[in-house]
Amino acid sequence: MLKKMEDHLGRKVGYHFPPQRIVSICPGITETLYELGLEKEIVGRTRYCIFPEDKVAHATIVGGTKDIDIEIVKSLNPDVIIAEKEENTKEMVALLARSYPVFVAEVQSIQDSYRMIEDMGNITNFESNAKNLINAIKNEFNTIPKVNGKRAAYVIWRNPYMVVGSNTYINSVMEAMGFENPFSTSKNRYPSVTKEELQESQLDYIFLATEPFHFKEKHKKEFQEFIPNVPPMIVDGEMFWYGAKMKVAAEYFRTFITKIIKRDQLF
Repeated sequence: MLKKMEDHLGRKVGYHFPPQRIVSICPGITETLYELGLEKEIVGRTRYCIFPEDKVAHATIVGGTKDIDIEIVKSLNPDVIIAEKEENTKEMVALLARSYPVFVAEVQSIQDSYRMIEDMGNITNFESNAKNLINAIKNEFNTIPKVNGKRAAYVIWRNPYMVVGSNTYINSVMEAMGFENPFSTSKNRYPSVTKEELQESQLDYIFLATEPFHFKEKHKKEFQEFIPNVPPMIVDGEMFWYGAKMKVAAEYFRTFITKIIKRDQLF
C-alpha cells in the first residue's frame, strides 16, 4: 500500500507502507528505530550509527552521514530512507530522492525529538511503541534536577573553539536543566568563539564534549590557563543525542546535575 506523509521540511513523501526495507542515515534516528523494534526492517545505516551495539552489525554500512555510497544504497533497494536536516546534506538528500522516498526529520529541541519519535512510529506502523518510548523518556526527564540559572558553555570543537548556540537540541537540554547559555543569542547554531569571548561570558561552567572533537582530561588545562575561575568539565557527547538515547541519558544528567549542585554548595 502507498502512503504519503509530510516530512519536517514540508516535503510530501510517498512510500510503500509499512516499509520492509529501511535505510537510516542519522545515528540518533537509527538508534530510535531499533528501540521501536524495527531490527528486521533496517537494512542500511551509516558507519556512525553504532547503537545499539548488539543489533547494528546486521545492517549494511552505506557510508558516512555526509558521504553516502549511492551504489550500496541501490543494492539495498530501500522502501524509505530516513535523513535529518543537520546530520545529512541537502545535496545528499536531493541525490537519494531521485530514486527513493526520503523522509527528512529536523530536531532542534526536546519537543522536536518527541515529534521525530512519533513520526518514526507513524512511518513504520509502530505507533504504539513510539508513544510508549516518548512517555518513558518524559517520565525520566521529569526526574532530572535543575540548577538555578548557572551560565555554561558547551564546547564541541578545538582550533577554532566552537560552542553550541541556539536552535539546537543540546541547547534545549541545557535550558531544561536550568543552565543559561550565553551563546544562545548567536545567529549561528554552532558559532566559533575566541578566548576573549569565553572570558567575557561570565561563565560558571564550561563543558567540554567528547564529540565531535574528543575533549579529554588533558584539555582542561588549556581552558584553566585563560579562564582559571571557571571549572571545565568533560561531558559525554553521546548522552546529548536525541531520540532513544534520551531514556538512558536521563540517569547521566541526574548524576551530572547532582554533582554540580553539591559543588556549588561547597563554594
